[in-house]
Amino acid sequence: MSGRTETEPKIILGIDPGTNVMGYGVLRVVGSKAQLVVMGVIDMRREKDAYLRLGKIFDRVTGIIDEYLPDELAIEAPFFGKNVQSMLKLGRAQGVAIAAAIHHSVPIHEYAPLKIKMAITGNGAASKEQVAGMLQRLLCLRDDQMPHFMDATDATAAAYCHFLQMNRPEPADRHFSSWKDFANKNKERIR
Repeated sequence: MSGRTETEPKIILGIDPGTNVMGYGVLRVVGSKAQLVVMGVIDMRREKDAYLRLGKIFDRVTGIIDEYLPDELAIEAPFFGKNVQSMLKLGRAQGVAIAAAIHHSVPIHEYAPLKIKMAITGNGAASKEQVAGMLQRLLCLRDDQMPHFMDATDATAAAYCHFLQMNRPEPADRHFSSWKDFANKNKERIR
């Protein structure tokens, strides 16, 4: 991956974790352009057993990885809500998707929902509809290419957020090798 040139395509798999419906989106990136390969959902609503759902997530994410051979995975981090049980279930779903990527040696990048919304719309409080609408414009998608489930557009938004981050390298002076290095480069901030 480090030997890749800017003209060689890079495939990014985005995942929006869920225990009932999990979204996925695959982008193909060449240079500074991203195009949609596929987006969809893994629908687990018919499976009543929570553990079998996790197995289905692993199997389906593994199948998506085998089919599209992503170079990187961008996954939405679980948000902190008031319902602890929901958070735990969502964390399990995310963990299983991450395990599938690790099993295939796919590097993982996690993004908070706020960061994804900011990257796509410029508004951290954007609705799912606003994110989907902006993605439609950014990726030049027709109305008939837009999915029924917004979990798919949320996953594609995670992939697109990662694409944007790839093209914005950190300034060299933002990296520090030690606390001493940080102190030396930030004397005006330390008193």
